[in-house]
Parts: sequence; C-alpha cells; structure tokens
Amino acid sequence: MTDTDSNPTLERKRGSGVKMVYDLLRDEILDLVLPPGSPIDEVQLAERFKMSRTPIREALVRLAGEGLIDTLPNRSTMVSSIDFLNMHTFFDALVLMYRVTTRLAAQHHRPEDLQIIRARQAEFAAAVQAQDALAMIATNAAFHSAIAEAGRNAYFSGLFNRLLDEGRRMLRLYYQSYGDQLPQRFVDEHEDMITVIAARNVEAADQLAKVHAEQIVTQIKRLFTRDERLDIAL
Repeated sequence: MTDTDSNPTLERKRGSGVKMVYDLLRDEILDLVLPPGSPIDEVQLAERFKMSRTPIREALVRLAGEGLIDTLPNRSTMVSSIDFLNMHTFFDALVLMYRVTTRLAAQHHRPEDLQIIRARQAEFAAAVQAQDALAMIATNAAFHSAIAEAGRNAYFSGLFNRLLDEGRRMLRLYYQSYGDQLPQRFVDEHEDMITVIAARNVEAADQLAKVHAEQIVTQIKRLFTRDERLDIAL
C-alpha cells in the first residue's frame, strides 16, 4: 500500500499541486512568457514550486497531452513550437466560430445577455486604453465568449472557447505586431457587433464577425511572411 492509498489528504494535496503547476505553466506557455523552444527542467520546477518531482511530472504529462511541450529523444523537454504549417485549419475553424456564435447571439440573446456582453466590452476597452496586450487577449476572449453564451448552443460556445484558448500564443504575437499602439478600431468593431446583435440583425452580425475574424487571420499571416518577422521579441 502506498502513502497516498492510506492517506487521502496527501492524495488531495498532490492533486492540487499538479493542478497549480499545470495551470501556471500552461498560462506561461500560452502567454509566451515561456516562448517556443524554451527548455523545461523538472528539477528547477521542483525547486521553484517547492514540491517533489512527482506532481511536476504529472503536470508535464498533461501539458504534453495538449501538445504544449515536447519530450525529445535525449529525454530533454521543451516548449513546443507553433505549428504554422497547419495553421490554416485553425484559422478556418476560428472564423467559422466567430460567425456562427455571433449569428446565434443575434437570434437568441436575452436582455441580460446584452448586459454581460457590454460589461465585457467595457473591460476590453479599458485594456486597449491601457495598451495592455495580455489583458486585451483575456478580455477579448471573455467578450466573444459572452456572445457565444448568448447564442444558447453549448457545443458551439465550448468549441469557440477552446479555439480562443488554444490561439493565445498567436494572439500574443498578433497584438505585439502592432507595437506600442494597439488600434482603437478593435473597440469600435466590438461596438458595431453589439449594435447588430441587439437589433437582431442576423446577416449583419454574420458579416461583421466574418470581417473581424478575417482581419486577425490576415494580420497573423502577414506577420510571418514579411522579412522583419525575426525581429519580434518574444
């Protein structure tokens, strides 16, 4: 019998330790605090989090399962690269979910949904005003997630939230590509989307969402095809 078999409290503590390490490292990878190619050292992580290597290893297994870290043949571990070669499939799904969720919100929203959407928009506008790219990514996701929830389709909102989360590394580069001046037009585009959703104008909602999503895709593609792309600081 192991210690955890005889001590449920120890098992719970270890489980909470795994989650804490997983959540922290996942956020650091997705926010590019740990850029692609960064080495991951179990010993250093154990020292950092002041815990044994067992929960560290379990957290890394979860991250590897999500494709966020890779274990090399020499058994060293590193943050995985962004798969730009196959990114078109992600872009296709992202644009589609922007359109579908915004259409459905225009059809099915309730008055209380608009209150939540407008509150998320206020948070996003504050992040733009502060020129805080990380806050923009988080509040933008919250804004579009609120729109998806207003569409009353849990399958679509779940998929959209997953795409927004998985795309955080690209969005970090996307916002960074604008330098120190993040455009006010993002705020204006959101306001236009709220207006057509409130008016239940389904076709206009679809079109605005399509344009909004495709300009993100275009900017990211442009970022990785121009010569100065290697100057981007991660």
